[in-house]
Amino acid sequence: MKTVLMVAEKPSLAQAIAKILSKGSCSSRKGLNGACSVHEYNGLFQGQNVRFKMTSVCGHVMSLDFIGKYNNWDKVDPAELFSKAPTEKKEANPKLNMVKFLQVEARGCDYVVLWLDCDKEGENICFEVLDAVQPVMTKPEGRGRTVFRAKFSSITDTDIWTAMNRLGTPNQNEALSVDARQELDLRIGCAFTRFQTKYFQGKYGNLDSSLISFGPCQTPTLGFCVERHDKIQSFKPETYWVLQAKVFRGKESPLTLDWSRVRVFDRDVGQMFVNLAKTSKDAQVESVSKKEKSKQRPQALNTVEMLRVASSALGMGPQHTMQIAERLYTQGYISYPRTETTQYPDNFDLKGALQQQANCPQWSAEVRELLASGLNRPRKGTDAGDHPPITPMRAASEAELGSDAWRLFDYITRHFISTVSQDCKYLQTSINFSIGPESFSCTGKTLLSPGYTVVMPWQGIPLEEALPSCDKGDVFSVEEVRLVERQTSPPEYLTEAELITLMEKHGIGTDASIPVHINNICQRNYVTVENGRKLKPTNLGIVLVHGYYRIDAELVLPWIRSAVEKQLTLIALGKADFTQVLTHALDIFKRKFHYFVDSINSMDELMEVSFSPIAASGKPLSRCGKCHRFMKYIQAKPSRLHCSHCDETYSLPQNGAIKLYKELKCPLDDFELVLWTSGARGKCYPLCPYCFSNPPFRDMKKGLGCNECTHPSCAHSLSSLGIGQCVECESGVLVLDPTSGPKWRMSCNKCNVVVHFFEHAHKVQVSSESCESCDASLVDVDFNKARSPLPRGETQHSGCVFCDPVFQDLVELKHATLRHPMHRAGGGRGRGRGRGRGRRPGPKKPKDKMAALAAYFV
Repeated sequence: MKTVLMVAEKPSLAQAIAKILSKGSCSSRKGLNGACSVHEYNGLFQGQNVRFKMTSVCGHVMSLDFIGKYNNWDKVDPAELFSKAPTEKKEANPKLNMVKFLQVEARGCDYVVLWLDCDKEGENICFEVLDAVQPVMTKPEGRGRTVFRAKFSSITDTDIWTAMNRLGTPNQNEALSVDARQELDLRIGCAFTRFQTKYFQGKYGNLDSSLISFGPCQTPTLGFCVERHDKIQSFKPETYWVLQAKVFRGKESPLTLDWSRVRVFDRDVGQMFVNLAKTSKDAQVESVSKKEKSKQRPQALNTVEMLRVASSALGMGPQHTMQIAERLYTQGYISYPRTETTQYPDNFDLKGALQQQANCPQWSAEVRELLASGLNRPRKGTDAGDHPPITPMRAASEAELGSDAWRLFDYITRHFISTVSQDCKYLQTSINFSIGPESFSCTGKTLLSPGYTVVMPWQGIPLEEALPSCDKGDVFSVEEVRLVERQTSPPEYLTEAELITLMEKHGIGTDASIPVHINNICQRNYVTVENGRKLKPTNLGIVLVHGYYRIDAELVLPWIRSAVEKQLTLIALGKADFTQVLTHALDIFKRKFHYFVDSINSMDELMEVSFSPIAASGKPLSRCGKCHRFMKYIQAKPSRLHCSHCDETYSLPQNGAIKLYKELKCPLDDFELVLWTSGARGKCYPLCPYCFSNPPFRDMKKGLGCNECTHPSCAHSLSSLGIGQCVECESGVLVLDPTSGPKWRMSCNKCNVVVHFFEHAHKVQVSSESCESCDASLVDVDFNKARSPLPRGETQHSGCVFCDPVFQDLVELKHATLRHPMHRAGGGRGRGRGRGRGRRPGPKKPKDKMAALAAYFV
């Protein structure tokens, strides 16, 4: 029997599709990477009985990066990244072992059916999957077809079975357009980012951003925000005057009239018009018009409109909105949420989608009325040729979705119901008056038929006081005519919804990437999100954009990126050559980069005005090993130490607190050690500022503290304080934290595992001897006699943290999700803990206490 491998984009999708195709009769098992499951069943494929294996990836299998040596910021000129630096595809998440997993499952398979998301990114992932599985699949006899592509827009029985019965082939042109975008963004973004980050972080101490990044889409996005900021700052309010008139008839309520001239900017002129109007005590009706108007129902929903409404009406950011929408899609509640189309195809089952909502109490009455009276054909929109508009596929409740997911689903459903409802109809009445020589008017609306606004009440016609019934020639009494002074007001900061509109208009990003670009400028501290989801640029964001304008405005204006996006679209359509587009775009930006580097002083002049020199920033903390003067600790991101005498800056670990470590010094370079801590319950370790940036030994990398230093005799190094292999990760070592007493602990030097032990001990030291069972270092513990938990009142004991029965009740694991290696099935892993003791001997039977601990923390 032949085997068919089927691959979806996410584990939840694979499970849902397998359940539909197998009619619930598939068997499931975990894959070797632990993240993806494999669902198996027998069925028919291409007219023959086969064994189906449905599994998934977790997004992109591969990611593009420079080869190793070109990732060194200090040794590579950023200009080389445009053409000289070779790139390679690396596993997007090495911990998942996705390539190996796919190859294990694909070995011996005869066919592959690709169920990846049906957009350009999905097509790109198709070919990443094929690159992994085709070398190990069974070779076809003759020229038989072995690769199939499923096209679907929702996780419903109908859509999935239709896709299975109409299998096509993956689109290589669309995949190439994604490859081109990835390479352009990598080369251009990295070159500019590396240069300006190194240049400005080496000069200024309070930039408060760990990365001064540039992106071909990110930077124009920031440009829109700063452009609005500049308009606000340069705005000068102007005073103007309007005539306000009130008229009445008999006992009816007075009417406030609008002046036909709207406003004047000269007070004396305004007063003249007031005087003219006051010559008459009566207001005569010059004309009365009544016109039936309609407010059109919305077009079908696409991604950009969903993001706009979610931000402006629901208060949800674009990134958060897309995450929720994707979850609703994978759970089968809505159709595919990434689409540019606003027009339903002729064969779309609108009635079937509407019937799904007939029993939902929030809109059941409206839905049943529509089903009984007949659906109104949705308005004509744009067919982008990708997916149908976003549509609810089944009913849901707030209890099953949760707060934010329900609010988004509620909006999507109401929008869909509105597209097949009638337009809102109302009667607009306008009355024109004359008071002396001046003309005034008032307008009122009367609802005739609410139409779609029954389900979208926020778009309804507001209730207004009805205008009095009158005819031409009728006379009203003038209650007052007065001159009102007002001022023009500046525009407000861009909202996310307005920014999304601008990005769509100028072709910056795609429906999938727009949320990412907006999130990036927030994460980089270029803008902050204010009340009403308004985007206010920070000093850093403003200075960067103004600097780009000074040097080369095209770096921040949307035109070039918009032109590049059009070229990428042509690649996807098969109308442009991948290599030519890539070479041409890189050549343009390479020239711009060289000019930018040569002209960087123009941006630096702006930086000098807004930020403090690095030498003037921070507070004295620890002594430099070269000049023995105090270095200053700069707390603003990225936190670092700066020696103003040597004019040297030293990197530090981020996202934690730094303090001096007992004025102890590194034996290698005489720099005073500092202590990094992530908080009272987190990790803590000392480090040498010089060694952190300049690894002293070949087996060390940049960014390592003393808990990973391989110095053979230093009292603070891994060799002196390491105890045993981590209880969770494969490569980490549990290292004693000598500063943690009396609540002693050891923590992994690779992951977040912390082990608390020997509380209230007077002294804890790592012995030079090791355990015969697991090769972990023995620990010498010294308790005060009054608080000793040791048997028979003893105050001192030496033993293994993991094996010694005396220590059983004195060890408490935190955050562990796997057992200690000596307790894993199959015995020890035959590896030492990094202190030169060679291979670990086979483990003995685990002690009951540790086995219980291990089982508890799995």
